[in-house]
Amino acid sequence: MREKLAKLMYGRYGVDQLGRAMLIFALVLCVLSLFVPRRLSGIIYYISLILIILMYIRMFSKNIQKRYQENNKYLSLKASFLRKFQREKEIFSQRRFYHFYRCPRCRQRIRIPRGKGRIEIRCPKCSQTFIKKS
Repeated sequence: MREKLAKLMYGRYGVDQLGRAMLIFALVLCVLSLFVPRRLSGIIYYISLILIILMYIRMFSKNIQKRYQENNKYLSLKASFLRKFQREKEIFSQRRFYHFYRCPRCRQRIRIPRGKGRIEIRCPKCSQTFIKKS
């Protein structure tokens, strides 16, 4: 049986991060369809079924290059999304010791130590000066 499966999957794309994400999202939608009103649950259930079918189509696809490009696009979108949250998490952890201001001209984020009173801040990017309380 194992050899038959290996022979079937030879030359196929298989499971990747996008496929796993599609499966997890489909399972979440299936569980969600149990808790929403009847009309909406049918729609959500069919959306999850479509996602599972698409995942299997991607998994058994022989067009490896196309699936690889799709997965890379998904990974780059995921990384940019997570990068924003990582940046905000870093700012949140430093807010006890620093104020974070934005330059009014170029919108560059500037970190200023707390407790220095009213100070004149010069933007390192565009040299705009502005006064803020630290």
